[in-house]
Formats: sequence, C-alpha cells, structure tokens
Amino acid sequence: MIGDRRSLVLITVDCFRADHAGFLGYERGITPFLDNLSQESTIFTNAIVAGTPTYYSLPAIMASRSPLALGRDVVGIAPREPTLASVLKREGYATGAFLAANPYLSARFGYEEGFDTFHDHLGSQSQTDTIQQTNGSRWRKLNRKLATMAQMSVRLRSAYDEMYFQYCQRVASAPAESFDQLRRFPSADLIVDEASAWLAERGRSPFFLWLHLMDAHSPYYPCDVALQDITGRPGDAWQARYLNSYWNRADLGSARLKRHREEVVNLYDAGIRWVDSQIARLVQNLRYLGDWDNCIFAVTADHGEEFLEHKGRYHSPSNLHEELIRVPLLLRTAGANASQSIDAPFSLIHLAPTLLAQLNISSPDSFQGNRHIFDRNLSPSHDESAVVECIAGCTNPFREEMRFGSRIIAVRGARFKLVINLGSGEEELFDLQSDPGEQTPIASNREIAVRRNLLKVARNHLQEARRMRGAGFRLSALVRDSRLEQGRPASRVSA
Repeated sequence: MIGDRRSLVLITVDCFRADHAGFLGYERGITPFLDNLSQESTIFTNAIVAGTPTYYSLPAIMASRSPLALGRDVVGIAPREPTLASVLKREGYATGAFLAANPYLSARFGYEEGFDTFHDHLGSQSQTDTIQQTNGSRWRKLNRKLATMAQMSVRLRSAYDEMYFQYCQRVASAPAESFDQLRRFPSADLIVDEASAWLAERGRSPFFLWLHLMDAHSPYYPCDVALQDITGRPGDAWQARYLNSYWNRADLGSARLKRHREEVVNLYDAGIRWVDSQIARLVQNLRYLGDWDNCIFAVTADHGEEFLEHKGRYHSPSNLHEELIRVPLLLRTAGANASQSIDAPFSLIHLAPTLLAQLNISSPDSFQGNRHIFDRNLSPSHDESAVVECIAGCTNPFREEMRFGSRIIAVRGARFKLVINLGSGEEELFDLQSDPGEQTPIASNREIAVRRNLLKVARNHLQEARRMRGAGFRLSALVRDSRLEQGRPASRVSA
C-alpha cells in the first residue's frame, strides 16, 4: 500500500568536491553531521558525475540519461522525459523541489517536470559587488589618460590593472555591511525552512523531496557564523568581497592568485560547513515529523570546484579533472545501522535507478543507468568505468551558439583515466594510482591495452547516445526551445 512506502530525500550541493568531505578523508572537519551519518550509510568513494558543469550533470542525476544523448543543442530535461519526480508522482508520491536559484535548474530547462511544488527562487537573487560611479569628470579623464599610457608596455599595463583594481575595491565600492547583503544565492537555511514547511503540510503520503543548495558556489559569501566556526574569527564582509574580486581577476596568473588561495578556500569550506549544519536541521525536522525511519536519504553534488590544481578556478566546462568530476555520494537507507564503502567508479547516471530500486519501483525504459547495482551486493566489478562529457567553451548554454563546441569525454576507470577531445583528436591517459593529481600524462606508446579498452568504452557510449536520440525527446525539447526563443510559452509537447 502507498502508506507503507518509503520516502526519498535527494540533496545536491553545487560545487561540492569529494576531497572536501570529512567522510572521504578531508581532515578539516567541516562536515561533522554527514561524517556521523556516514556511519550508517553507504559511501561511494569514487562517485563520478556524468557531465560538468551543472547543465551537463543534472540530466543524468534526475533522468538517468547522458547529458548529450539528445544532441549538443539540447540542454536540460526534455518535455515528457521521465525523471525521478515524474516516476514517483505517478506512483502516488507527493513531490517537492526547493532550489537555491541556479538558473540552469529551472522550468526553462524542464526541471519542474513531475513536481507538485517547484520553487527555484529565480528572480530573487541579490546583486553583488556594486561599484559606485565616480561623478567627477576630472577622475574619468585621469583614468583614460592612465589607461592609454599603460598600453605602452606589459609592465605598465600590469601596474595600471593593479592600481585600478585596488581603487575599485578600496575607494569606489559601495559599503559591504554584511555577508547577507553580498550573497547572490539563497542560503541553505532558507531552503531548509521552505522544505520543512512543505513536509509539515503535505499530509501522510510518501514523498520525494529534492533540495539543490548553492552555498559552496562562487562568489563565496558563506554565513559568517560558519566562517567563524572553521577559522575561529568573525567574518569580514569587506574582506570577503575583496577576496572574491581578486580571485575573479582575469589579468593574474596562478602564481599571483595563490597568495590568496587559502583565504578563498576558507570561504568555500565555510559554505560547505553551513550546508552540513542545515542538512542536520532538515534531518532533525524529519525525525520530529516521524519520517526519518522510513526515508531513503541521498547527498551528492553536481560537480566539484577548481582551486588552481591545474591553474584553473571555479568549474570550467572545458576541463574534466578529478577535482571537477569526483563528488561525494552518501546514501542512507531506511533502518540502516551499519556503514559500507564502495570504491569502484560509480557514475551518477546510475543514481536514479538505484534510488528507485531501493523504493521497489521499476525504472522507465528511457533510463540509461543500471538499477541492479544493489542486486550485486553493492560491489561493481573493478573494470567498470564511468563516462563524463562536456562541451568545450560552453560557459553559457542560454546562448545556443555556445552549445556546438567540441565534445570532450573522460573515461574514468578504477585506476586509469582517459580524456579525449573529439574536436582536436588529442588524448591524455593518466594513472590515478601513481599520479592522483593528473600532472603527467602517460606516453602514447605505453599502456596500449588500457588505452584500447577505455577507447572502446568511449565508442560504446557514443553509439548509445546516438541510439537514444531517436527516442522522441529531442524533437519535443527543440520545439519547446523554439517557442521560448519566440517569446511564447512552452506548451506541453507529447514525446
């Protein structure tokens, strides 16, 4: 009966890289609640996203479909495409989503599919880093003169850039009174408040609740109480704005950026610390409502974050390094009282069918992932591989022309990882056992058998993607996008 069915909570944390979770070895202790919860959960130590960044990751998580299977010009979920939410809604579940204003997880890209309540907070973001305009024409003339002089040499240009940056931060910036004033996205406590209210009002039907939290996303403006918790000193809003602006500078190389790397990581870690505390509060509310003991609870991420490991920052769509594709995955099943660790690569394309299997619900035929992971005692063979893909240079999928760059594919095995740029034909093979930082690619005349096997996985992946394209969802997505571009509402299109 429906009343006997278990509920499901899925939390996705934007930019949460695996090696910053305590239960995966991070020694700083910023995830005490999740670390404790891991003692009664299954931990996937090599959970790998199916795509990066968000717009190439979430189709796999929510619809168990490789991100580019419907074509490079299709972003998000297609109309009528089965998702976790739509499957559970048909099974009689109450479905609610509360998302912290990520523009790529919106009705525009189909993520409201199957949700009774869908609150994405878009339109409520605050503006950050406001720069006051200097009124005096004298200063504008002086700035133009200095800018012209700076073009005379690289050294002068560098000096001018530094002077102008310091002027904008120290003189022309509007006062930064608090972290709350600067924060771009709703913080996790607001999302948990809304989710808790929905849980209390939904009645006694089983439910599916999805939260997407943005506290670890740039610009890094954590709750000051979390920053004080990990640094031992009060947060400084002006300093946080200065650090975010410095970290965002395009005129600096990694050598100069490193001087503030530790301070920026403090801000990032404080965002994760706040997420951990708010997940604890959500679980407390689930206990209070009597739902915790009959609930499947999963925490993961859409991708990681770069902090100069390969001279990069944030989460470039052109890189598939480990700091971007390896994410935490903690799965707590109802009534669990022991921990288990799965070390083999586990693609998040398997997550939705795995969660449905735990609920004893069949996956739709369109799901590409494997729902029999648990049937094999949670022990995938070590020769299994996870495939990750992205489109080089696609920094803004709202601009359709950006979606047609070259496809980059990574095949991540238990030990070896092959990265292929299909545009240039370049390949890089890494031994993650001897070179976990991916600093030295293996010479092309070595590990030939390994390279051949991983190339075969990539070829099979591309063939499966072409097969999926004929499923009908591609056409419905293109019709929706065309209507939206014409300023017309997206009608329901049968797939």
